[in-house]
Amino acid sequence: MKKTITIAVMAIALMSTTVQAKTSSNLPSDAKIETYKPIAGLSIFCNAILKGEIETVKSMIALGENVNEKSLGMTPAIFAARYNKVEILKVLIANGADLTVKCDKGFSIKKHAEMSNAKEALIVINENWKKK
Repeated sequence: MKKTITIAVMAIALMSTTVQAKTSSNLPSDAKIETYKPIAGLSIFCNAILKGEIETVKSMIALGENVNEKSLGMTPAIFAARYNKVEILKVLIANGADLTVKCDKGFSIKKHAEMSNAKEALIVINENWKKK
């Protein structure tokens, strides 16, 4: 009987135990924290595009990076369009990015922008498509 009561008391104590955690942060409640994990096999140039590092992209172009070289089957311009990196897309176009090159799966830059719902990038593409 003593064992049963002891076990019952311990079970009730374990079930009724609550843990309270209080979070403390200096960030405002509406702060956005973005994390980025580099894509394996993707060039450093295209990773910089995905991260939105426009200064890095400009520096790499100044050092001779090919703005039309594919990485994982897509051009840097396709990555910029797909992820709606409009300012970087403009830099790539200004430095000779060929908007007519398709990815290895046969999709155009326009199609990638449409599939990704990258409306701002699609506007830039359409504006510059006419100039070609």
